[in-house]
Amino acid sequence: QLLANAGATVGALIALIMMFGPISGAQFNPIVTIADCVLNRRTFSDVLPYFVVQTIGGTLGAFVANLMFDLDPLGPSTKIRDGGGIWLGEVVATFGLLLVIFLIGKHRAESVPLAVGVWIGGAYWFTSSTSLANPAVTIARAFSDSFAGIAPESVPMFIVMQLVGLALALPILRLLRR
Repeated sequence: QLLANAGATVGALIALIMMFGPISGAQFNPIVTIADCVLNRRTFSDVLPYFVVQTIGGTLGAFVANLMFDLDPLGPSTKIRDGGGIWLGEVVATFGLLLVIFLIGKHRAESVPLAVGVWIGGAYWFTSSTSLANPAVTIARAFSDSFAGIAPESVPMFIVMQLVGLALALPILRLLRR
């Protein structure tokens, strides 16, 4: 299941970033939107509207996926994801994703879609959390009682760990993007 899920995510993510990059900067991830603001590439007034749209989009995607696979359209997931190792995995996944996006994007923006897809696909395997690395995706997966789901009670700590990954990445990005 992990291999199938990783492969499908890699392909779809690369295509979606290539498709929506010219329109919105492919802003699917609130953590990336916040990083954009802190790095002065976007205004903080963008964060809330983007977060709402990102979360609604992810949740609609979970709803449609549930229908395609004959699952309850609104879940909820029963897959508990907790513990120090899993939380550390989510910090690593988010931290690495931000470095991939912003450091590759600085000099090779055309490579970002492939790099992000490869990072997320690899992080499915090398992190214990299976690399959600995105609060909107984390919330959306709470609505899918599937292999990829996350129980609603596990969501808050995952988002906290994603914010920790952001906090750790920002000083490094500031230093290396000079």
